[in-house]
Amino acid sequence: MVLFRLNGKQVKANDSKEATLLHTLTQDFQVCGAKYGCGRSQCGACTVLVDGNPVRACVTPTASVGGRSVTTLEGLNEAGRPSRLQQAFIDEQAAQCGYCTSGMLMQAKALLDRSPNPTEAEIRAALNGNLCRCGAQNRIVRAVM
Repeated sequence: MVLFRLNGKQVKANDSKEATLLHTLTQDFQVCGAKYGCGRSQCGACTVLVDGNPVRACVTPTASVGGRSVTTLEGLNEAGRPSRLQQAFIDEQAAQCGYCTSGMLMQAKALLDRSPNPTEAEIRAALNGNLCRCGAQNRIVRAVM
């Protein structure tokens, strides 16, 4: 068994050497904010925070998060309402198809936790590895600012 905190709650997952964190989140816990995109850590759709650091859940073994804290998109809500960052994405209409949005939000959350007032260049650098094919990047950057 792998014990870890998922969005603030202690959980227990099966200890399968092959299971990725993304599979465990979506299949065992029905937490579906992180999306399967490329399966190779290239697109960022599956980004979650592990101890506050962004990781690609599609290639992260579930066994590696034992004793750690995992935060997904669902864990960003504050008292059942969108967090300030999520609300900024809504206000800026920073999503079109929405597939990349979870990964963008999680990457942005990690950046803002490290640097509460990042420059536009810092935001673009932090989000560089997250792909958006719809062309919402400028609205995403405005939302993070």
